[in-house]
Amino acid sequence: MSERLKTVGVADTKPPITHHSLLITPMPMPNPAPFLELLSAYLRPEDVTQAEEAFRVAEDAHHGQLRQSGEAYISHPLAVATILAEWRLDPQAIMAALLHDVVEDTEITSAELSQKFGKHVADLVDGVSKLDKIEFQSEAHAQAENFRKMLLAMARDVRVILIKLADRLHNMRTMEAMKAAKQQRISNETLEIYAPIANRLGLNNVYRELEDLGFHYAYPNRYTVLSKAVKSARGNRREVVKKVLEAIENKLSVCQIGASVTGREKHLYSIYKKMQEKNLAFSEVFDIYGFRVIVKDIPTCYLAMGALHGLYKPIPGKFKDYIAIPKANGYQSLHTTLFGPFGTPIEIQIRSQEMHQIAEAGVASHWLYKSGENGISEMQHKTHQWLQNLLEIQDESRDAAEFLEHIKVDLFPDEVYVFTPKGKIMAMPRGVTAVDFAYAVHTDVGNRAVAVKINHEHAPLRTELKNGDHVEIVTASHANPNPAWLNYVVTGKARSHIRHFLKTLHYDESVALGGRLLDQAFRVLQVESGSVGTSAWEKLLRENAGKTQDEILADIGLGKRLNIVIARQLATMSEAQTGEQRPQTAITIRGTEGMAVQFAKCCRPIPGDPILGLINKGKGLIIHTHDCPNISHFRKDPEKWVDVEWDTDTRRMFEVSIKLVVANQRGVLAKVAATIADADSNIDNVSMEEEDGSAYTTMFFTLQVENRMHLAKVMRGLRQLQDVVRISRLKS
Repeated sequence: MSERLKTVGVADTKPPITHHSLLITPMPMPNPAPFLELLSAYLRPEDVTQAEEAFRVAEDAHHGQLRQSGEAYISHPLAVATILAEWRLDPQAIMAALLHDVVEDTEITSAELSQKFGKHVADLVDGVSKLDKIEFQSEAHAQAENFRKMLLAMARDVRVILIKLADRLHNMRTMEAMKAAKQQRISNETLEIYAPIANRLGLNNVYRELEDLGFHYAYPNRYTVLSKAVKSARGNRREVVKKVLEAIENKLSVCQIGASVTGREKHLYSIYKKMQEKNLAFSEVFDIYGFRVIVKDIPTCYLAMGALHGLYKPIPGKFKDYIAIPKANGYQSLHTTLFGPFGTPIEIQIRSQEMHQIAEAGVASHWLYKSGENGISEMQHKTHQWLQNLLEIQDESRDAAEFLEHIKVDLFPDEVYVFTPKGKIMAMPRGVTAVDFAYAVHTDVGNRAVAVKINHEHAPLRTELKNGDHVEIVTASHANPNPAWLNYVVTGKARSHIRHFLKTLHYDESVALGGRLLDQAFRVLQVESGSVGTSAWEKLLRENAGKTQDEILADIGLGKRLNIVIARQLATMSEAQTGEQRPQTAITIRGTEGMAVQFAKCCRPIPGDPILGLINKGKGLIIHTHDCPNISHFRKDPEKWVDVEWDTDTRRMFEVSIKLVVANQRGVLAKVAATIADADSNIDNVSMEEEDGSAYTTMFFTLQVENRMHLAKVMRGLRQLQDVVRISRLKS
């Protein structure tokens, strides 16, 4: 142990963080006695002693540092550790909470913490600490990387996020001294990330408080107006609440059901969200009060529900059984909404004492690392699955911002419950499609999905799933993910798998195209590609920050590097002799190159058209027709385009757009469609100008043809129709 850690003082820390300290009178040092007394209630004496030692180290390390409120900085880690002690977390988590800012804000290192308090405590502190030592491109990128680090540490040990949630909760409780802009930023972050994570882990009390505090600082005016309205409504509705409470207690007593009944007020942010989602005024929100019935066991929950349905009539479609089918975070209760006195809707939750404990404390009430793999509850198993899913998404998201986007999408509070063909229940976010379901079953099922049967009937893969749907995915060995799926998938897992597959596919195709473009450049320079040896490539790779040969070729294929420049560098490095430049040999286009070669939507080139290849940075090679008006300005920059020509054997169908002016007669669309089908062409899309009473109308078709000869055959057939006045191909 270094001497410095034993005798941490002012000289050893960073300059005191005073934040307007000239204007603020420093407050007295906090007393740790109540905190240590709280620990003594459930920890061994030796654990309490260790926690006290951690407090002393943190107190010395933060000596002289103040919070913006003027309090000694140590008050913050002490408050965070106290919150965890209230949740009865283990000694390692308590010590990590006390020390969670020392690596970030003082000179103490992670290695020193590991030596004094053990590797587990140091790892927990490291998981909570920010990535301050790395320089990021932007604040948003830094935030995304910090979240990625924290969430991945959480996937390995859930205590990391419990410490971070306690840290965020105390910061939100004490945010008055901060500037309004910072309050806004931190509150939005809390509402978008931390509150949903607390909900996902079943920490209902933390979730509700974070939402209300976030609402308070993010929308101060709305918060003030709504809180006043709720206080006013309390007086108006007190008699109704009292009457309902007495009626529920009497009914349960008559039915000999022992229960604890309480009335509860919905938290402000949930009222605000309901008003926004349903476009309601506050006066139209009747269910700001709910009632909770806590009984001894599961059978009694259903008896109590039956009794209450006899007291007040249930509202159809407003009953949810979260006991038989728990929420993804392990939450269990019966929810029912009844017609109360004066027609007022009444929300009632019925649960057992054990369910109530889990509902309030969530994963903190009984976490995975505390009780080995034996006896893992369903809630723990689901939490563990979700945490492992974070690691899986991380493996396939190269960019931190993309990873954060997937996680935000995955933090949906509402679920739908669907059935697999074997009858297994799967809880999924509301709005999920059959593609999301396929990836939830298994990555390979998602990648190979071609169709779906919902309730034994065929349906499109984009179909949104509803509660109780029986879902069966149809797969094919040759199938691959479709880029269009990204337009409607909901879950982070599905989105990350699709993107990963497309990126990998795009990468492989870009490498192949880059090789062809490089060979073309070698031919222009009259250099035999075989004469460029391994040593030349090794020199080039060393000069390019250790990139691989495939990465260089992919960059060429994606237009990020010029083929002629790389060819010259390799030729020089290999001492290959370059001769007179000769005319460039065109690259042949087969139409099967994949995503690395794209056909421009503006002119839709087809085999037989004179074409030109345009290098587009990040997208690869874009093929246009020679006369496409969109590329006229690129002709002045020869480095951006390459000569291309059609392969004699293209073997695929190409899209082409045509415009028809037709007589506005009954059945004309059917005649045109039949003629196109007779010419062995398929209609990809059709649209018509809006009806204006004219004798003629214009139709626009996107057709699939093999080449110009095939298109000519289709157009000849259409010209023979008496109702077709004019026909032309669209090229812009």
